[in-house]
Amino acid sequence: MLKYPIGIQTFEKIREDGFAYVDKTNLLYDLVEGGSYYFLGRPRRFGKSLLVSTLEAYFKGKKELFHGLAIENLEKDWESYPVLHFDLSKADFHERGKLDIILSTAIDSLEAEYGVKTPSVAPDVRFDVLIREVAAKTGKKVVVLVDEYDGPLVSLIDNEELLEENRAKLSGFYKNIKANDAYIKFAFLTGVTKFGHVNVFSALNNLLDISMDERFQCICGINEEELHINFDAGVDEMAKKQGISKEECYGKMKDMYDGYHFVAGGVGMYNPFSVLNALNSKNFGSYWFHTGTPTGLMLALRQTKQDISELNGKAVRSQSLENIFNYQTDIIPLLYQSGYLTIKGEDEDGYLVLGFPNGEVKDGFINQLLPLYSSFSDTDKDDLVRKLRRALRTGDLETFFEEMKAYLAGMYYEFFKNDEQTFQSVFYIIGSLLGNGTQPELHTNRGRIDLLIKTKDYIYIFEFKHDCSPEEALAQIHEKGYADQFKTDPRKKFLIGVNFDSKLRNIPDGGWKVEEL
Repeated sequence: MLKYPIGIQTFEKIREDGFAYVDKTNLLYDLVEGGSYYFLGRPRRFGKSLLVSTLEAYFKGKKELFHGLAIENLEKDWESYPVLHFDLSKADFHERGKLDIILSTAIDSLEAEYGVKTPSVAPDVRFDVLIREVAAKTGKKVVVLVDEYDGPLVSLIDNEELLEENRAKLSGFYKNIKANDAYIKFAFLTGVTKFGHVNVFSALNNLLDISMDERFQCICGINEEELHINFDAGVDEMAKKQGISKEECYGKMKDMYDGYHFVAGGVGMYNPFSVLNALNSKNFGSYWFHTGTPTGLMLALRQTKQDISELNGKAVRSQSLENIFNYQTDIIPLLYQSGYLTIKGEDEDGYLVLGFPNGEVKDGFINQLLPLYSSFSDTDKDDLVRKLRRALRTGDLETFFEEMKAYLAGMYYEFFKNDEQTFQSVFYIIGSLLGNGTQPELHTNRGRIDLLIKTKDYIYIFEFKHDCSPEEALAQIHEKGYADQFKTDPRKKFLIGVNFDSKLRNIPDGGWKVEEL
């Protein structure tokens, strides 16, 4: 029976207690042999901590833990080195001074482990002395491992003052890695984001960023082959519980949890946290998303000028994804690095095309957005969606628009900085929430249908306009031939033109018109 390491990020515990382990040690060996200073960015819960723990066991020469793994036949020496491991993934850094406490506590532990003492109280100075003292006492160069280096920054996106304070402190702390090159064997930092060109990485410009390196695209996560090799029995058990075939189960796993790409045309990667939880519970669920979405990220998204409906299919230059310095005005790099968007391909101009990785991320992302626009609670949101679905199933457009108007009336006044874009974004989000049969922003060969909804008995084609007449919206549906593709469909078809009034910040009386085909 497979044992799934839910919440276990320690390589030693996984190996000693017989938990399932996807062997990445061939890539780990290539990493160590190929260089000395690295940075790897991956979304949260993607296996970064386990990778760091594996590196620690390797550099400490714990050969017995690697029995049967690829590296056993690659490494010949198994020499032990002193390891300075810092984990910034677990603390809440909203309290001023918390960063100093976390760093100092880690240094206290390392000093005790290696029998050295640093006289200063400042973490950056203590770290500098620690590297030199440990190297001198052991007679060997040290290995520096930092897990979630950006933890004290990412959690403070909504607190610019404290973020800047922590950024300055981390810059002073991390510069010791570069300054002590003569005493360092290997350094590896992981994080969700790359705060490039803003002090932290300027102090660490000797790091090789392998986040989008084709050679190491599979170093975290689970690819399709690894899923079949390591978890075929688990998928079989899950399929039996779900009452579906194993092939269907694999297909649903792929739809829900696969789809992360870190290079254009690269290997698709499954989110390991979601895969392990799904197989362990034998149920499909939104495991990754429910571990917590940064509030600051969602608030930044509400305030950005980015059209939500254009996120899926957004084309960007690869260089623009490397840092989040301008996240206040360009949220795309932050969404990519955080795992809400991924690389779906490359267009003919060489731009990377982004999109939601999979069903879990898209559904969770959209569900988080709607309450940000208004005072609606999660219960209110679910009630709204339920009423809208019922109205559409029965062809009751009067109720559909009355519910929409009630929701729009409750939206935050200050949110309407760009009226047309906001209106389109709200309908895109609601359309996405309506589920199967709903396609917001559907591209055709002659344009883009704002919202297409198909139920058992009806097809609805919506066109939304801003400070125009609903007749103009209907005219566009006809002009672009949006309904042509459904001519032979036996279902009843409704063409619906909708006007949004910027003064009312709502759909006015008579602001929608329906034409039945």
